[in-house]
Amino acid sequence: MAVLEILKFPDPRLRKKCAKVAEVNAELKKFAEDMLETMYSFKGIGLAAAQVDRQIRLLVADTRPRENGRYKLEDMTELERAVPQPLVLFNPEIVRKEGKTTYDEGCLSVPTYYETVERFNLIEVKALGIDGKPIHFTTDGLLAICIQHEIDHLDGKLFIDRLSPIKSMRIKSKIKKFGYPDPSHPQDEDELEELLEDREEHRL
Repeated sequence: MAVLEILKFPDPRLRKKCAKVAEVNAELKKFAEDMLETMYSFKGIGLAAAQVDRQIRLLVADTRPRENGRYKLEDMTELERAVPQPLVLFNPEIVRKEGKTTYDEGCLSVPTYYETVERFNLIEVKALGIDGKPIHFTTDGLLAICIQHEIDHLDGKLFIDRLSPIKSMRIKSKIKKFGYPDPSHPQDEDELEELLEDREEHRL
């Protein structure tokens, strides 16, 4: 397996809409495994093919508790626990959605930024698994949030696009002008406090 390069906003390749996969072949299975390796390497919980410069409808996710992570098994909902992970989803589609929830989202393509985003609380998903066979499940909690975040990537959308116009424009302008801060050199007490919260594992 290989660790792939993750594109970062404002790279225009992140804005391309991804195409459906005709069939899951050996090359795509290997690519999905490389995506999982990349996601784990960067301490993410989700990754879309668009983030590693491949415009196909593929996402991977793993929101299970991890060693030294913030989440515990008891924090997972019953629906989350019922879905085998890690997940590899080709051509994922949300066929039902219910309720609303909010979460402080981060993103491997927008590092160091976290903002509260509204998502559907429960989703029903159909896709092709890594074996190319259809899968169908319903989930909520962090896994539902993660899948919605990654499907946005497949449509050329970032979580910062879902903020208020003023807040979204402010963040985008700041990144375009100054780039991203160095996480190993916090600039002030607020930034240091965020880093100490160990939020790395919740980037999607």
